[in-house]
Amino acid sequence: MTIYRDRFRGCLLGGATGDALGAPVENMSRAGILERFGPSGITRYAEAHGGRGRITAATQMSLFTAEGLLRAWVRGCLEGHASVPEVTLRAYLRWLHTQRETTARHSAGAAQLPAGDGWLIQQAALHSRRSPGSTCLAALEEMRPGMLDDSPDEHGPRGTHGLPPDLTAPNNSKGPCALVRNAPIGLFMWLPRVRQTPQHAFQLGVDLAALTHGHPTGQLAAGALAALVLLLADGRPPGEALAETRRLVERYPRHTETLHAIEQAEILAGSELPHARALEELGGGQAAEEVLAIAIYCVLAGKSFAEVILLAVNHDGNSQATGAVAGNLAGARYGMAAIPADWLAPLELRAVICEIADDIYNYRTWDLGADARKPELAAMVVSKYPGR
Repeated sequence: MTIYRDRFRGCLLGGATGDALGAPVENMSRAGILERFGPSGITRYAEAHGGRGRITAATQMSLFTAEGLLRAWVRGCLEGHASVPEVTLRAYLRWLHTQRETTARHSAGAAQLPAGDGWLIQQAALHSRRSPGSTCLAALEEMRPGMLDDSPDEHGPRGTHGLPPDLTAPNNSKGPCALVRNAPIGLFMWLPRVRQTPQHAFQLGVDLAALTHGHPTGQLAAGALAALVLLLADGRPPGEALAETRRLVERYPRHTETLHAIEQAEILAGSELPHARALEELGGGQAAEEVLAIAIYCVLAGKSFAEVILLAVNHDGNSQATGAVAGNLAGARYGMAAIPADWLAPLELRAVICEIADDIYNYRTWDLGADARKPELAAMVVSKYPGR
């Protein structure tokens, strides 16, 4: 396995690991966590969602983000064009189907998205409600079939990432559920053997966040995660990756909250303040910029993958989201080999997560279309990731 493939797997498995470790202590106080699990806090999976090592909606939506990106690539190869945000939106609507949240307003659109369409939705374990974000549910339920017109005349050639105005969420939410699903974007936009320019990953992260979250801070934090994942997976040191990401954030209007959160995380990570106190200063992870800041602090302060995750989940507040994002970043930095075996072994959907990570790593080598050199392989890919 190449070092880059190991980092791709590490990023997605790391996010799922942090997600599953943080789920049992979601929104608990640090004092409550220590009282329940002892002076070291939670250090292994505990019961949540009917088992140990169970993922939540954060990992579910991350997988559907990856699926949407891959399906957009397939469509672009076969038809010469694809609107990446709109194909990914269809993936989010398939996730909505797994949550059994189809309303009367959305039923016509859901009818166009059959349950057996593609590989991912056939994974039975995904058909389980795992604390989905109310903002994501509400925004997706508002989508109607007429909004999903991704013709080439309307949205331009393959490779453009503009978001049609009618698909931008009308709410003012900056909750973290757009952020926690965005790590696959950084992996998808990584180009082997090319010095990375992460601005396209950042912009695509902003666009996909805007499908469900209307506040600029929620969008910019999600874009920052995509850029950081790309840079860390490419082998950049964390300080260099953060400096480049800050420059991207500064280009956008209304960036103050996001930029301040990143800077505060860096300052606190370099201070002598005890970890618990520093994490208190960064907030409880109820907003996207707080989750991003906590994850960044943990990656800078932790000396190993395990230490990063344990810092990220043993604090007041949203331990599931902070664990997931810190796991994405630490996994992209350290790779799958750094994840403790006793965390990987019982992790729900581990094989599925590995497979989709490998597909994101390999997709640029897929030979598709009528003149494919290996038509059986091409047919398998198209069946796995249909271009809609």
